[in-house]
Amino acid sequence: MFVFGNVILGIAKVLGVVLNIYMWVIIIRALLSWVNPDPYNPIVQFLTRITEPVLRPLRKLVPAYRLGIDLSPLIAILIIYFLEIAVVDTLVRIGYSMR
Repeated sequence: MFVFGNVILGIAKVLGVVLNIYMWVIIIRALLSWVNPDPYNPIVQFLTRITEPVLRPLRKLVPAYRLGIDLSPLIAILIIYFLEIAVVDTLVRIGYSMR
């Protein structure tokens, strides 16, 4: 059981880091949208490609034309926080209990 506990802890830590990095990518993309960056810049294209699959469905739930502001990055960040609490913390507790 000791090995499985460590594997679950490792998965939880990696998942937590991945979610944290993705949250910062969403924040950077939202900040870049305020300055209207060059759409042909490779960094801007990368940020768009990596965040659009998550933000596009959220834009359908809360269209920006009603409020005048795009709330999809904020909703995505809240979902990431929820996943950190619900999934990562649960996996950490399971991992420690198996040690």
